[in-house]
Amino acid sequence: MAEEFSKAVDDGLRLSKRLYFGKDRAAVSPPKPQPLMDKSVVVAATGSAYLPTSPMVYAVISDPTIVDNPDIPSYQPHVHGRCDPPALIPLPMNKVDLEVDCHLDTAFIRVTGSWRVHCVKSSRSCGCRIAIPMGEQGSILGVEVEVSGKSFFTQLTELKDDVDMSKVPHGEGGFLNVKPHIFTLTTPPIDGGVNLTVKMSWSQKLMYRNGELSLDIPFAFPDFVIPPGKKYLKKERIVVNVNSGLGTEILFKGASYPLKELQSQEGKLGFKYEGDVVIWSKTDFHFSYTVSSSQIHGAYISQSPSKDDVDQREIFSVYLLPGNQGRKVFRRDVVFVVDISGSMEGKPLDHTKNVLSEALSKLGPEDSFCMIAFNGQTHVSSTSLKSATKEAVELAIEWIGINFIAGGDTNILPPLNQAIEILSNSKGSLPIIFLVTDGAVEDERQICEVMKKHLASEDVISPRLYTFGIGSFCNHYFLRMLASIGRGQYDAAYDIDLVEPRMQNLFTRASSVILTNITLDETLDDFDDVEVIPCNIPDLSYESPLTVSGRYRGNLPETFKVKGVSADMSNIVIDLKVQDAKDISLHRVCAKGEIDLLTAQAWLSENKQLEDKVAKLSVLTGTVSEYTRMVVYQKEEAVQQKASKKSQNKTKDSESLKMILRHSLCVGFGNLGATADNIPPGSEEPKLPEAAEMFVKAASSCCGSLCNHCCCMACIRCCSHINPQFANVLTQLFTGLACAGCLGCCAELCCGRGNSGS
Repeated sequence: MAEEFSKAVDDGLRLSKRLYFGKDRAAVSPPKPQPLMDKSVVVAATGSAYLPTSPMVYAVISDPTIVDNPDIPSYQPHVHGRCDPPALIPLPMNKVDLEVDCHLDTAFIRVTGSWRVHCVKSSRSCGCRIAIPMGEQGSILGVEVEVSGKSFFTQLTELKDDVDMSKVPHGEGGFLNVKPHIFTLTTPPIDGGVNLTVKMSWSQKLMYRNGELSLDIPFAFPDFVIPPGKKYLKKERIVVNVNSGLGTEILFKGASYPLKELQSQEGKLGFKYEGDVVIWSKTDFHFSYTVSSSQIHGAYISQSPSKDDVDQREIFSVYLLPGNQGRKVFRRDVVFVVDISGSMEGKPLDHTKNVLSEALSKLGPEDSFCMIAFNGQTHVSSTSLKSATKEAVELAIEWIGINFIAGGDTNILPPLNQAIEILSNSKGSLPIIFLVTDGAVEDERQICEVMKKHLASEDVISPRLYTFGIGSFCNHYFLRMLASIGRGQYDAAYDIDLVEPRMQNLFTRASSVILTNITLDETLDDFDDVEVIPCNIPDLSYESPLTVSGRYRGNLPETFKVKGVSADMSNIVIDLKVQDAKDISLHRVCAKGEIDLLTAQAWLSENKQLEDKVAKLSVLTGTVSEYTRMVVYQKEEAVQQKASKKSQNKTKDSESLKMILRHSLCVGFGNLGATADNIPPGSEEPKLPEAAEMFVKAASSCCGSLCNHCCCMACIRCCSHINPQFANVLTQLFTGLACAGCLGCCAELCCGRGNSGS
């Protein structure tokens, strides 16, 4: 899908060459690709050359005859046919503001920009496609478009049985339409020549490494969003606010922009940047800070719910940071359980093998490991754990090369049972099962129940389950539930190119655990109606903070303690500061994690009430879920109405439901059919757009077939390179040939029928 999007932008840039801007006649030309020697590299580079690297807006052009400068109409040679799929012409940007609020481990981003529909006749209109690339674990929160006295805005709505969504127009948008980290939304038609203001908001996780929290936001704008014509200064503004929630000193480490410090106090920072620029930013926004503490530290934060919250219990969050002083990590006993079914063939399995080889090389001689490969059968490197000596690692890498051959179906339970059995004699170490799969299986709920029984033992440290999903065909909520049952962590790569970095990151977190068997203060037991999410608290790693949230009824405790077991098997107690951080949107910070885990629980228990709870939380916080859909409303400009003498003139805003996004913004609960057919991840077949469907239906006759072959983007590309006079001659020639062909076809059919009748 990324290649289709990039090609549509390429087609749009070619169409934009038809625009005339007076003396400053040419729009910004697309960048020329760098010369590359390898042909395969060239194909790969051009396939993603025009993917958005910043918030972008495109004109969606199905009919190329509407393309023209709305201010200076010019002679445009007529183009026969339509762009199917539509071309995307990048719109020039006149202004941009970036606002960032960092709360605990989550950043809330808002981008406000002004774009102009510079490529469509003033008498015509087109849809505008908004594209928002996001950073680490990004989740869209909302989009609002203001234009010509009306506005469009998104809103989440519950999927109710009594609402007939089939009567609501469907629109294009979602995450998997281009890349899993890029959200797209196509607006209803907007007139040519107008300016539109777009407000976009989303959340993403802060990255943590070596005691430093950092944030990266895609903010590198291409040359072709610079307004055409005479160059002038444009406004660029960035505001950053940080509230660590810890009440301790935090230190600014660096940024990719010259930020001016506005605020610096315990636990809080504030920065601002304003600039008048000729060309837009070419650099992604990077910002980092650190919390000055060498030991494990954190905070207990509590807030009262809002009036609109369906759950009126108090909200709390326990936030732990590992500190920046070296602390002993656990010795590891690792069993790698890897899917080698037929769908893993190619890049998924190659990337997995690379990660496993690197992971094995990072194990120390005091660590132990075992390899299990599975499809319909189970292949084990040894029936017991082997010390990670240099010779054993080399033999294991050789075993991977011989046995990791993709083929067969998927059966997850037998290898997991075998992994539990291999780790049954593990003592004085952290037993880890590292599961990698790209498929869904029918007995997933049974697997969860079996793992619950296995891990319910009273051992000092039970096996930890770390799960990794590849692509969109596996049931990611099943994998998330497994990780929650096993006190481990879950991660995924929906994009095949991200398998290696994300899997490496997950294994690094699994390999750097410093505190396990974590429990919260017993004072929570004195509260009424307590809910802790997740109920099985995962371990604390050097490579990631730990956030536990929940609800309760009662009074705020004066002190709060967290207990756990360190790597030397000693019990430690951590005293947390209790804070009532009123300026932190705690329900929004916790929303994404709570919705994901509650959805996994609702899937496992098939609990309708839990599904309704998730849907209401999703609507309240604006965080997408499996049980809500994003809809687009249109709000008309206020209309003056005459009132009585006693009252003043009043205004009324009319709102109407404009469309609902065709696809869910989440990943669903797996695809058993695709897994059974061994369809590789990343090969999802996109559904034809409505225009294409109608065109295919119309092409059932011989004339329709002829039109189907003639109306292609090749004609448009050709016309963009020839002069208007020659284009007219070719148009007349091909029209005559087409008519002659139709007459000949009809005559032959009629003659044929007459002959057969005689």
